[in-house]
Amino acid sequence: MITVLKRKATERVVVAELLDQLAADDPRALKSRRDLRMINFLMGNETWILRQLHRHRKVSELGIVELGAGDGSFSRRIQRGLPMADLAAYDLLPEPIGVEEGIFWHQGDVTLEKPMQDFGVLVANLFLHHFRDEDLSWLRAWMARAQVMIFNEPLRSKLAHRLGNLLHPWINDVTRHDMHVSIDAGFHRGEIPALFADCAKDWAIVEQAHWKGALRSVWVRK
Repeated sequence: MITVLKRKATERVVVAELLDQLAADDPRALKSRRDLRMINFLMGNETWILRQLHRHRKVSELGIVELGAGDGSFSRRIQRGLPMADLAAYDLLPEPIGVEEGIFWHQGDVTLEKPMQDFGVLVANLFLHHFRDEDLSWLRAWMARAQVMIFNEPLRSKLAHRLGNLLHPWINDVTRHDMHVSIDAGFHRGEIPALFADCAKDWAIVEQAHWKGALRSVWVRK
């Protein structure tokens, strides 16, 4: 049983998540990934991202890059919703079984890679919070190649922790731990643009703090 401590929501605290330390086929990891799909559904994260991709459909058709693609389930939703757009999915995990045509899987560390050509949209769903502020400079190489960026990250708030507590009976120990760690590593409005203040002026940025515990932003190159 995991005890949830009272937390201050003032500063980001980035701690290693249990899921990242488990083998891809570990039963606890498989259950946690199912939990994450449920949480994404309840929060409406993927639906919101898909809606933004459709709003920027012409740009999306220039190519979509998904960072932190996980088990590939959201990659499949993107490909089915936008079949005319090539999707490059990046993750440390190996290519999942059954990846459809139009999805190009790249196994590796995105912090060490640089895109070789321009593309339309950069998507990161619950991914950037894994990195400390000073460790996010790798993102600049990807930003330089994109026309639109869509970020969905945990909102660092007490309410998010309370909502997370309500899910404890239905999720496993890995997810219970990682969910609260993710919230503590999440962001407030303005924090991500502030990390890239020197180039943020080149983007029209709209941020939304959602009550379900998500900080959502869309960056459109001016």
